[in-house]
Amino acid sequence: MRVVIAEDNVLLSAGLELILAAKDIEVAEVVTDGPGLVAAVERHVPDAVIADVRLPPSFRDEGVRAALAVRRARPGLPVLVLSQYVERVYARELLADSAGGVGYLLKDRVSRVSLFVEDLRRVAAGGTVMDPEVIGQLMAGASGRGLASLTGREREVLSLMAQGLDNGAIGRRLVVTDNAVHKHVGNIFAKLGLPVADGGHRRVLAVLAYLGA
Repeated sequence: MRVVIAEDNVLLSAGLELILAAKDIEVAEVVTDGPGLVAAVERHVPDAVIADVRLPPSFRDEGVRAALAVRRARPGLPVLVLSQYVERVYARELLADSAGGVGYLLKDRVSRVSLFVEDLRRVAAGGTVMDPEVIGQLMAGASGRGLASLTGREREVLSLMAQGLDNGAIGRRLVVTDNAVHKHVGNIFAKLGLPVADGGHRRVLAVLAYLGA
């Protein structure tokens, strides 16, 4: 896998390079601003892009805007966006095209190397990854009647499903069988009044729509 990184923090970008190199992931180029990201994607045609939400010069939304631009130019290009804080509007914009291959993680996630690399590979394969903190805030702020009817285990499954995990991954995380996860997922969709979705990205979209992302 080859990636392009857009990150102006030298320490973080250097750390990302070391982490990815150790996992046999090539960093084609590191850039520090939005225009640099667009140009680097054109030069290298990477398998995925990792971009900070906030880049120079204004440190507002240049990174995510550039990520969305390269994704429009190359539909389906996997994009993993990193942010210092939970910013729901950016998560929603990334998911808007319904194409999959998107991720939104807080920068703290990078320090958990195995999980971060797993998330990156999932995005590169066309999956959807949402940071657990984002999901936690959405669930805490959701007023949906169905949430109150979920059991504790179903809420755990819902959170992992919203992060983009498939049934097998959820089962491994919770140490339960695939059949048990399948039953929980069915109960969740029934209680929330959501249509059953086969694709991982569609499942995430359905859950986030219900939670008000």
